[in-house]
Amino acid sequence: MAKTFELLKPEIEELIANRQWTELRELLVELPEPDISDTIERLSERDRIVVLRLLPREMLAKVFSYLEDRAQKNLLQAFTAEEARMVLAGLSPDDRAEFLQALPGQAIQKLLNLLTPEDRRETLQLLGYPEESVGRLMTPDYVAVRPEWTVEEALAHVRLKGKDSETINVIYVTDARWKLVGVLGLRRLILASPSERIGGIMEESVIRITAFEDREKAVQLISRYDITALPVVDASGILLGIVTVDDLIDVAEEEVTEDFQKSAAVAPLKTSYRESSVLSLYGKRVAWLASLLGISVVTTGILSAQADTLNSAIALAFFIPLLIGTGGNTGNQSATLMIRALATGDIREGQWLGALLREIGIGLLLGVTMGLASWVLGFFKGDARIAMIVSLAMISIVIVSSLLGVVLPVVLQRFRVDPAVASNPLIASVMDILGLLIYFSIAQAVLSA
Repeated sequence: MAKTFELLKPEIEELIANRQWTELRELLVELPEPDISDTIERLSERDRIVVLRLLPREMLAKVFSYLEDRAQKNLLQAFTAEEARMVLAGLSPDDRAEFLQALPGQAIQKLLNLLTPEDRRETLQLLGYPEESVGRLMTPDYVAVRPEWTVEEALAHVRLKGKDSETINVIYVTDARWKLVGVLGLRRLILASPSERIGGIMEESVIRITAFEDREKAVQLISRYDITALPVVDASGILLGIVTVDDLIDVAEEEVTEDFQKSAAVAPLKTSYRESSVLSLYGKRVAWLASLLGISVVTTGILSAQADTLNSAIALAFFIPLLIGTGGNTGNQSATLMIRALATGDIREGQWLGALLREIGIGLLLGVTMGLASWVLGFFKGDARIAMIVSLAMISIVIVSSLLGVVLPVVLQRFRVDPAVASNPLIASVMDILGLLIYFSIAQAVLSA
């Protein structure tokens, strides 16, 4: 696909240079909106504006919604007030709220004034919800019918309102107070007898979510129940909007990216890596590195305090990288498995004790295996006492690191902290300290016996 973009770019630039606007427009309208967006981002800013102004009105907002944040902001500044109004009005309410939330307050107010009173009211409502909540993601564009209507009346309503809806595959049933009472698939509605009442054919059991829930919960529900849209309600069950699967796919990708960044001890990026400046990337990384450096100072202190023990058996120093490295790797394995299990709902609150007991067994098996290998290395590098110290330390370190990898993400989640913070560098740094304490405690006990 990247090759397609590279082939399109010179052709578009040539058409712009020759002012062949009709041919350029004909080329653009044949392309899918995401492809147009990717192609535009490879053009100069002047050419981007030219291309966007050639697009049909119905395509302009869709192409704009696929652009990166920085490109959107730059283009909107270059647009006339009428062009900006047309783009914002063409965006879906959820896309519009997502774009505006990243702008300064003064810019938001200026752009809101370009919208119609109805669009402004919808956008302000969405912006009033917490940043990571379902309320920011939902769209109020859906089709709802009443349970007392006939199928014929409901179909007439769908034809009237469906063109402005995010989806009509699912029809929601509400009472006179807009309380969600049921749901109905379009297929069932079309195949039902025209005289049947909606209340007789609807499904009363509806999977729903409240507007203040975290958007990750919406991703889990969509995935678990294999549905394409999720109704969003308030505390009283009043239908506020819907969240569709295409929006949640974007959320899932963002959450996985964020977890990857946290697992590498990097504060989550607000924009893509390509758009992030050197200073912003520096700021996202330096705080974690400084914290981990502080933990490493403790490791240095332990080594200094155990100088006498190392001097009495210099062979012990040879095994320090082996032991703390294995401890960090083992902890990383356990933590990665547990963090993913918590994220996907594979392990829920109250089930962590079973995971802990399982990890004790796994850690014991791994520890014995690694301990036997370490005994052989210790015997050849030192003597029988060194072999015993290294093997016992290896078994203990592997078991402790396995348990730490399970317990730390659960504890963080209990305190409302993202378990992904229990990242590989953090686990490794903590195990450096614990590993050395275990190693020298065993060494002192064996050597003094």
